[in-house]
Amino acid sequence: MKHRAIGAVLFGGGVLLLALAAGLVFVVKPAMTKLPYDLEASTSVAEAKGATFLHITNGNIAIRQGDLKSTVLVTPNREETAKLSGDLEGDTVVWTVGQTVDRTETKELVNAYGTALALDRVSGAAANWDGQYLDDTGTREKVTYAGQVYKFPFNTEKRSYDVFDRDLRKALPAEFKGTEDVDGLEAYRFEQVITDQQLNLATDRVALLVGALTPGATQGKVVYSNTRTLWVDPVTGSYVKVREVQSKSLVPDVGTPVSLLNADFVYNDATVKASVKRANESRGQLTILGVYAPIGVAVLGLLLIVAGLLVSRRTGAVPATDARHRADTPVPAADPTPTRVDQPAVRDAEPERKGGPLTDEIPPASTNWKSEDPTVPTQRPSQDEVEKR
Repeated sequence: MKHRAIGAVLFGGGVLLLALAAGLVFVVKPAMTKLPYDLEASTSVAEAKGATFLHITNGNIAIRQGDLKSTVLVTPNREETAKLSGDLEGDTVVWTVGQTVDRTETKELVNAYGTALALDRVSGAAANWDGQYLDDTGTREKVTYAGQVYKFPFNTEKRSYDVFDRDLRKALPAEFKGTEDVDGLEAYRFEQVITDQQLNLATDRVALLVGALTPGATQGKVVYSNTRTLWVDPVTGSYVKVREVQSKSLVPDVGTPVSLLNADFVYNDATVKASVKRANESRGQLTILGVYAPIGVAVLGLLLIVAGLLVSRRTGAVPATDARHRADTPVPAADPTPTRVDQPAVRDAEPERKGGPLTDEIPPASTNWKSEDPTVPTQRPSQDEVEKR
């Protein structure tokens, strides 16, 4: 019984471990491959050396040259996320994002924008949320986000993805170009090429630029180009490096086009290292909980099940030494009175025999016993009988 109980405990423990391994694979890992609600705010910095840019200060419009620094801060908006309902609830998170572009030498603000959007927790793509907005002119405006915005899906594939462009207010394809090493991390490289696209700017804003930068012109348009290269961690879908070679030109109806922006922005070394570190940490957690832990727990569970079966089966076989011991051990009688096995039972039909005081006891062995009935012991002969003999 003891072996059977121990075997049952081992078997049950093994079954529980197998269930735990399945839970790690089918419950815990899928939960980890989602954007968390408690994501920490993150900052990325891209720098452009020797850039040409439009600078408006106190109503003065001028074209400058110098180094630029773009800082993007992504902050999870827990309050707005908690308000989500319907199809968005549980599957979507709201992020608030802000960007500033400063002149490195003077710390002057060159450009800025702020936005709020909802992202699907698995795909990382923009979700249709009524609260999304974009403010890059000083006034919030409704915007419809689509495609990938600030990250790619978990388990990114080697294919094209639509990536949202803030200037054009729409998503365009970013093609998969290959795999590259980024600070020791194997990353997927995607490239989005935008060529000579007219920006949809307010008429009064374009007229202001035309009047200040292209004398003699009455109207014009702003043409935008950008080659955006994204290095993405394929496991988590996070950006580990970003480069944007941007250009914007004012094309008047009369005169020569004027360059409003010509800059090559790329993540600085500190941002790349921090991005790679976060990606490696997330990869490690996913590998441990999604691969190593389930395998280890499942193997341990199988070992416990086998051990439980082996221990339980020991109760069905009795060793030979135990069997002999049990055969040699006398079985106690129900009657506590000792039973003489070397004295025949007394039958009721036989006449009563006379005996001495030791008749009901087994006498010690002796060669002096004499009886005509060999089955009944008699007393020792008297001295006279011995002399007569």
